[in-house]
Formats: sequence, structure tokens, C-alpha cells
Amino acid sequence: MKTAELGLPLVGDALRGEPFEERHREALRAACAEDPDIWQIYSINFGPEDFDRNIDLVAGYRRNRTFVLFEGDALVGMSSFLGIDEGRQVVEIGSTYYRPAFRGTGFNRRAKDAMLGRAFDCDVRRVEFRVDARNARSQAALAKIGAVREGVLRADRITWTGHVRDTVLFSILASERAR
Repeated sequence: MKTAELGLPLVGDALRGEPFEERHREALRAACAEDPDIWQIYSINFGPEDFDRNIDLVAGYRRNRTFVLFEGDALVGMSSFLGIDEGRQVVEIGSTYYRPAFRGTGFNRRAKDAMLGRAFDCDVRRVEFRVDARNARSQAALAKIGAVREGVLRADRITWTGHVRDTVLFSILASERAR
């Protein structure tokens, strides 16, 4: 598995993903503040009060690669490769957020295609997605890109709000993905 290459800048269909750097912090914080209610269905909060702590945690973890996503010059949001596991050749795509104006525009499909392409080009054999069972929009989007719903991890985690979350597990295998 080509782990070092996972974190290189992404280029996709009318989008680009830049590895998170300090220069992105303020603009990404502002983007995440555009929809304060959405963080209720995320396991961690990227809203203004917890943004710095959580972006540092997610982007700073050695087994993650976090991208700030753009369409042209417009900052759209972020997404990450999480829990990179070389031994199993598995990675999760998560901590994904798009500004409200970019939802339902096809951007998610293009971003996921770019990230999946990168993962499989780096010899990842399985990409996982973990979604709060309450997040119907994300579940529908994953089904739309061909992810297989594998089941529900009951009472999987306690979110930042104290909610005991059921997590829906999806995956896409390299053998299922046309390159």
C-alpha cells in the first residue's frame, strides 16, 4: 500500500483537494460555521466552539490525511482518509463536510470519486464509510456512489453531544470499483 501517496494533493472533476495546512484554518472554520445545526449528527463537532481542537485532532493524527476541498477558488469543505491501516489495506473516508450551497450539486460524487480513485491507486483494497444512523442524507449519497451497506454497529460510540450513536457501516472494495 502506497501510504505516503494518499496525502498528496487531489485533483478531480472540477475540484481540488489540498492537504490541510495552517493557512486553511480560518477559511475552513468559517465554512464549518455556516451550518451549526449539522454538527448534532456528527460524532465530533467542527462548529466554532470546538473547531480548533477537533481539526487539530483529525488532521494531526498520523494515520489520517485531511483535505480542504475546492471548486475553482471556492472553498467547499473538507474530507479525510481516516485510520489508514497498511496491514489490512483499509482506509475510511470520513470527517466530510460541505458548505450548504454545495450540497445536492454533484460535488460529493466528484469528491468521493477523486478520493476513491486515489485510495485504489494506492493499493487500498477496502474503503469504509461510517455514518450516524440518523444521517439519512449521507446514507443515500453513499448508496448512490455504489457503497454497500454492511450493517449497523449498535451503540457504537458516544458523540460530542452525549448521544449514544448507532453507526451504519458501508464499504467499497477495489474489486467492485471501475477505475
